[in-house]
Amino acid sequence: MTIMAAKKGQSLFDKRIILFLISQNISIFGSAVVEFAIIWYITLETSSGTWLMLSTICSMVPHIFVSLWGGVWADRYNRKHLIMLADTFIALATLGIAIAFWSGFRHMGLLLAVSVVRSVGAGIQIPAVNAIYPQLVPKANLTKIQGVNQTLYSLLMLLAPAVGGMLLATVDIAWAFMVDVVSAAFAVLIMGFIKVEKLERTDEKESVLADLKQGIDYAFRHPLLRGIIICYAFSFFLITPASVLTPLLIERSYGGEVWKLTANEVFWTIGSLIGGVFVSLYGDFKDKVGAIAKGFVAHGITFVLLGLARNFTFYLIVMGTSGFFMPIVATAETVLIQEITEPTMLGRVFSIVHIIAASSMPVAILIFGPLADVVSVEKILSVSGALLVLVGIIYHRSSRGAIQALDISHHKIYNK
Repeated sequence: MTIMAAKKGQSLFDKRIILFLISQNISIFGSAVVEFAIIWYITLETSSGTWLMLSTICSMVPHIFVSLWGGVWADRYNRKHLIMLADTFIALATLGIAIAFWSGFRHMGLLLAVSVVRSVGAGIQIPAVNAIYPQLVPKANLTKIQGVNQTLYSLLMLLAPAVGGMLLATVDIAWAFMVDVVSAAFAVLIMGFIKVEKLERTDEKESVLADLKQGIDYAFRHPLLRGIIICYAFSFFLITPASVLTPLLIERSYGGEVWKLTANEVFWTIGSLIGGVFVSLYGDFKDKVGAIAKGFVAHGITFVLLGLARNFTFYLIVMGTSGFFMPIVATAETVLIQEITEPTMLGRVFSIVHIIAASSMPVAILIFGPLADVVSVEKILSVSGALLVLVGIIYHRSSRGAIQALDISHHKIYNK
């Protein structure tokens, strides 16, 4: 009997699902508070773009590399235990820097070091979190649960900057670190009450490198997975200007008041929050490939409109609209991967997709950052948006062909 069959008749929210969502969102909130606090502390203490660049590299690059191994471990070991160990590992590192700061040792290098450690922990945790959902949630409910998760995430992203800023303004940064330590402790405690069995693999275990190669081969030989990976490589490259350069656009075109920069982030997050609610209520997404493609096309259109906007109110409305489509894309993509991937391959597949998306953005900013000093951000957004529309259309057509080929293949096997 398969996992999915065993869970037939299970309600949308049973005890395990509720506990898991609470655990992970508590963990995410604490991590986000610390990440905002570190960035702002470095900004206030150094006023240095170089230090901010180093902080960004330390928080992103280890994550990208470790995710590959994290995916292998998520397919080898008990995913629940990996999540708990990663949270504990991150919390201990964060507690260490809090103690160091209280002791008067406040070297900036410590912040970079803890960012590396936290990034390594996230690289282990995220593939396991994405892969564990099908063990907790019936296939029919995956989309709605992911929609709820996206809604909670957007809500927390509204609260985390406010909490981080309040702590940094009123108490020592070490107390911001303690928010993550306490939240991680609660997250691990809650996870301890969730029963999740380790998936038994039918194939013979090989070396970690062999498992890694097997995962890469599996992902790129599967036509639908290959399509998602290629689509993400191009789309996240083209999303980068809207993600990174819009504050520069606002400063140049609408004025550099802090409230305008804040409104830019708030409207995006509110749009994402509404999108998450929409997915959780109505997003059954029978055609997940179509949902992903249409989501990227919609993003592309909104980016073009951001480039054409000449009124700040209209700009904010478009930014909120753009944010609405992100949970739709993220949910459809995540659930599609969970549905079409073998359970024992999920960790490796998610790590590969995540690495592609995470790697595309740093590469893109190396190009678009200097370009923004030569060409207006509005033009960059308009061109990248138009190209993103094209990527969505190509992805939809190519994936449709892959689906038809798979259907034909399955039909032949069945008839034999």
